[in-house]
Amino acid sequence: MSNGLRRTVVGVLLAVLVAVASLGALGAMDRVTLVHQPLPGRPLAIVEEVPGPDTGPACALDGRYVDEQPDGLRPDVLEAWRRLRSAADARGVGLCLNDGKRSTGQQRREFEDAVRRFGTAELAARYVLPPEKSMHVKGIAVDVQPLESAAWVERNGPALGWCRRYLNEEWHFEHDPAWATAGCPPMLPSASGG
Repeated sequence: MSNGLRRTVVGVLLAVLVAVASLGALGAMDRVTLVHQPLPGRPLAIVEEVPGPDTGPACALDGRYVDEQPDGLRPDVLEAWRRLRSAADARGVGLCLNDGKRSTGQQRREFEDAVRRFGTAELAARYVLPPEKSMHVKGIAVDVQPLESAAWVERNGPALGWCRRYLNEEWHFEHDPAWATAGCPPMLPSASGG
């Protein structure tokens, strides 16, 4: 093997080693997650790792909540959120996006905090799911406040594919375009199903 070829092979191997180490480091810092089921035309890792805002401006309807920008929602869900908000505005109903997209790291912190508050992972999962199960991480869920606005979404959102999913969370809605025609699935008692 010539010196030039040897340097090229060593350089390529070194570049591959650096790339693998970088991905490992990013994964350890919750900056990238490699998954096997991408969204059509878009790697799921990109959607799952876009962090949502940790806070936002105060909700004009109720200052106890925030009104986040819908940053990071999956593109089809973002468009569906805009249609929902326009429909609400047209009827004089304001919606505050109290919580939307979360990264894996954000969700993990929320789940760990809930475990500390409730004492066990099982109890915590009734209100906050671990990252791998959260629809907020997948970018298809929103929490709507105040509760009067959430009640409007529960009545009117199904026609646009938005359904309340949990009996114990009046504010949590998920989007699936099929629900606009098929109707909402049965509500679960809580996020953990129990």
